[in-house]
Amino acid sequence: MSTTPLSRRGAALTAAVLSLALVLTACGGGDDKAGGTTGDKAAATRTVKAGNGDIAVPTNPQRVVTIGNTDLPFIDMGGKPVGVTGVADSELNLLPEDQRATFKNATNLGDEVDLEKVAGLKPDLILVQIPDAEFKKMEKQLATIAPTAFWGLDTEWKALAEGLAEAGNVKDSLTRQKADFEGSVAKLKQTYADLIKTTKFVNLDRYASSDPGTYVIGDIGCVEIAQDDVGLNFPKAAAGKDPLAYENLPFEQLSKLSTYDVITYPADDKGQPTELFAPVVETNTWKALPTVTSGRALGVFCPGNNSYGAVLRYLGSLDKALATLPPKK
Repeated sequence: MSTTPLSRRGAALTAAVLSLALVLTACGGGDDKAGGTTGDKAAATRTVKAGNGDIAVPTNPQRVVTIGNTDLPFIDMGGKPVGVTGVADSELNLLPEDQRATFKNATNLGDEVDLEKVAGLKPDLILVQIPDAEFKKMEKQLATIAPTAFWGLDTEWKALAEGLAEAGNVKDSLTRQKADFEGSVAKLKQTYADLIKTTKFVNLDRYASSDPGTYVIGDIGCVEIAQDDVGLNFPKAAAGKDPLAYENLPFEQLSKLSTYDVITYPADDKGQPTELFAPVVETNTWKALPTVTSGRALGVFCPGNNSYGAVLRYLGSLDKALATLPPKK
C-alpha cells in the first residue's frame, strides 16, 4: 500500500543552481530558530539505504531539512527539522499542537525549494520525498549541501517511516509507534471479528477537486489501513486498474449504496462530516438511505495515512465509530 496519491505533496523547484563555493560560503552563517546545535557536524557516519542508493549519513544528525512528504512523518516521530517545505493549513491544522509548534518553529522553505536557502540552514542531513523527475533536477545540488536521502512517491508509508527513522536517528520513537499500531490492529481484529467476517463496508469521500454534485467510492488513503491491516471488507479496484476513487459519481447514485451494510465517510475530530463531504449528507437521497436511517453510516476521522501517529489516531476514531453500530436485525 502506498500513500494516497490525491494528498501527496510534490515540492516545486526553483531554477537555482548552486556552486560548491556558494554552499561553503553559506555555511559561515546560521539559523538556529528550530532545534539542533551549531558547530562541527558529527564526524561519525553510517550507511542507510534510500531510493537514491546507499547514503552515508551522520550517526546523530543535528540539523535536518525535510522536503516534500518527509516533513510530517519525521516530525511525527519526534524529529525537529530546521527546514520544512509547504504544508496546507488544512493539513497542518490536523496535527497535534506540539507537532504544529515544531513545524512552525522550522524555517519554511515554501512550495518552491530555494537551494540557496537550504544551504544557508547548514543542514547535516536532507530527507526528500517528491516526484522522481523533480528530485533529478536538484539531486546534484542537494548532495553538495549535505547527505541527501530520497524516496519516491511509490514508497509504501511503513517503508518510508523505517527509512526516515534510520536516517534521522529517531528509531526509538518508531519502535514505540509500531508497537502501538500493532496493538491497535490486534485489538480491532479481536473486538470486531464477527463484523470483519460478515459485513460489507463501503467508504465514501469527496475532494477539493471533485466536480460539484459528485462523490467517490474511496479506496485510497486511511481506508486502505482498515482494509489491508484490520481486514474490513471494502470494495477496491481490480488489479492493474485505476483506484475507484478516481471516478466522480453523481449524487443520484447514492441510492445504489443500499447493497452495503455499513457506510464510512470523512469526519472531523468531533465526528462531524468534513466541509468537503457535507454536501453529500445534505442530499435527500443520502437521508433516505436505509443504511443512514438505521445508524449504520459512520463518520471517521483521518488526519493522514503516511505516518504511524496519524494512522493511530485514525484507528482510534474507527474503533469509536464501529462501537456505535447497532446490532444486525
